[in-house]
Amino acid sequence: QVQLVESGGGLVQPGGSLRLSCEASGSISMLVMGWYRQAPGKQRELVGRIYRGGSRDYAEPVRGRFTISRDNAKNTVALQMNSLKPEDTAVYYCYAHGLNDFWGQGTQVTVSS
Repeated sequence: QVQLVESGGGLVQPGGSLRLSCEASGSISMLVMGWYRQAPGKQRELVGRIYRGGSRDYAEPVRGRFTISRDNAKNTVALQMNSLKPEDTAVYYCYAHGLNDFWGQGTQVTVSS
């Protein structure tokens, strides 16, 4: 069982940046880690993933603006979000995939002027 706790959400103006962090209660070295988001009235969608070897993939709407990183020694995953747009407003969830899937409780990101 892995517990995930996100932090770093908040209110930011369009064009601004935020950095989300996810801290795991156990080792993440063997897990695929990722971030999802869910906007009001919409389904949860993948933002991006980082694999055990460090390779990454991103959803098209965030490619080139968001970067996922991981620190296996600290059991943390980060999501650096730049050039934020109002349509990035959502609850962001940290995700871990191994034999089972684990989710964090989510952190709100609001992009508004």
